[in-house]
Amino acid sequence: MKRIFFVAFILLSTRLFAIDMYGIYPSHWWVGMKNPNLQLMIHRDRVANEKVSMLPYPGVKLVKQTKVENENYLFIDLLIDKTAKPGKLRFMIDNLQSPEAVPYKIFEYELKTRSNQNGKTRVQGVTSKDFIYLMMPDRFSNGDASNDIVDDYRDRTSDRKDKFSRHGGDFKGILNHFDYFNQLGVTTLWLTPVLENDMPRTGEWGNSVAGYHGYWFTNHYEIDKRFGGNEGYKEFCNTLHQNGMKVIQDAVYNHVGDHHWFVLDPPMKSWFNTSQGNRGPNHREEVFYDPYASQKDKENMLDGWFVPHLPDLNQRNPFVANFLIQHAIWTTEEYGIDGWRVDTYKYCDEQFMNNCNAALAKEFPKLTVFGETWVNSTVANAYFTQNKMETVFKHNAKGMLDFQVCFAMLAGMNEPFGWLTGVNKIYTTLSQDVLYKEPLNNCIFLDNHDMDRVFSVVDEDWNKMKMGFNWLLTLRGIPQIYYGTEVLMKNKKENTDATVREDFPGGWPDDKPKDNRFTKEGRNDKQDEAFEYISRLANFRRNSSALTSGKTMQYIPKEGLYVYFRYDAKQIVMVVTNTGDKNVKPDWNWYRERTAGSSQVRNVITGKIKPLDGLEIEPKESFVFELLK
Repeated sequence: MKRIFFVAFILLSTRLFAIDMYGIYPSHWWVGMKNPNLQLMIHRDRVANEKVSMLPYPGVKLVKQTKVENENYLFIDLLIDKTAKPGKLRFMIDNLQSPEAVPYKIFEYELKTRSNQNGKTRVQGVTSKDFIYLMMPDRFSNGDASNDIVDDYRDRTSDRKDKFSRHGGDFKGILNHFDYFNQLGVTTLWLTPVLENDMPRTGEWGNSVAGYHGYWFTNHYEIDKRFGGNEGYKEFCNTLHQNGMKVIQDAVYNHVGDHHWFVLDPPMKSWFNTSQGNRGPNHREEVFYDPYASQKDKENMLDGWFVPHLPDLNQRNPFVANFLIQHAIWTTEEYGIDGWRVDTYKYCDEQFMNNCNAALAKEFPKLTVFGETWVNSTVANAYFTQNKMETVFKHNAKGMLDFQVCFAMLAGMNEPFGWLTGVNKIYTTLSQDVLYKEPLNNCIFLDNHDMDRVFSVVDEDWNKMKMGFNWLLTLRGIPQIYYGTEVLMKNKKENTDATVREDFPGGWPDDKPKDNRFTKEGRNDKQDEAFEYISRLANFRRNSSALTSGKTMQYIPKEGLYVYFRYDAKQIVMVVTNTGDKNVKPDWNWYRERTAGSSQVRNVITGKIKPLDGLEIEPKESFVFELLK
């Protein structure tokens, strides 16, 4: 009954939602775009019944106007020639339907000049030379308590004692810790979504939860004011770029929150996928490449709603697709972001995703896009990116979040050594890189905001954590660390994700100095050892050509000993890990393809130099060495 009511609510709510001003999306645009086409969505009470015309503007042509099922919407297609100059377009309304709401007959639309820094100091792309720090803004640091509660929003609570509430973290809080990021060796910040989430608290897993994580969009063209709003985000991105850092924005094309303005007043029936009500999908990505898959199972994946309060967008509707693609382009140009991480990638229409990626690449050649696909196999992970497989549909994303390498590293840390277990999972997973066009573009990680924290996964075993850190920062790909992992934050999910999304200690003015993990004084010995370990390894990696862009050679693990090399013409780095239960003195003749000509090694953490032949590796020891002549 709930599903039927909600779908009916979407289809009938046009009668209940009044618009007393023009909503124009995108809010503005730029001249000089490679694609001359622009589609404006105008949202206002009875706007479809108005006669709208554009006053003459050199280089800009009004191609057509489209009325849809809901009279509160009008779509206007423009053609912006390369000769067009920045300025304001003027539109005339000849038969105003709601003069009490808009007491004028002309509205303006601005065309701006594009940034001349794209690809230089902004929109630079994120590559295997970078080190990503993933954080949840609400949980990281509160730099401006005045925006903790916004009276105009539906959820007007901020309570750090409630793990399901908002806690007040914001852009200013993040900017307060540049020194911390620099010391850690981070080059790129990835924030969970920053778009407006004007949602009431919502039931999840039996809990009343706020949208603190950011995945419940209610307005694409507004940054959440609790983080700092549009101007605060612009300042945030500009400050990062001025300090030589990059920013990744989290995209969600699959769904929106059920209080988004176009859910409350849908433009048309086909704006959302409603063939299955609000039932969930089957979550089986295999249906897209399985040669035996049924069309019914594919439709279930595309049309299913991730959860009932997140209406599923129909990206096969060209108006929906235009809205989402233009927003991605608008955001990239407006804020200068360097990369996109696309949430729930495998639930999106495949052709839409290719079109979106291609449109972004056309305007921003250096921009990075990688998708999030929590999948069951390396084949599945490779399917959604550029690959070497023969499949009916070919994806064009350059890289993905590499869950298979994540699971392999966790197995290497935790599982006993066996034919297909322990570090052999890393070996076998990397051997399947043959499927990818460029595995260096994949983002690798040990944990994130949807997973148990890795320090708890390894039962707080520091030796196992060192193995993980060594692999994370030396294997091929773009390494990402989840906030707090560097100071051994811990916890597992218990009927909620909130337990793995706790506040970073020291990020709030009332946190005690002795608990401030941003400082050496606020970390205990083990936490500080972990921070220093990652800092030294990450800063070594930053200047290592072998680790950031070199080739990989791995050897079949023997009795728990796993050895691999990253190398180029300038440098050879060797990673040695003993996951067995006996001391091992490797036979270096076995590894002569890479060790020939080297007689010594330098421990990149301690700086100590030792003879290669004298190395003996104890159980659970892991080292990163630079080979020396």
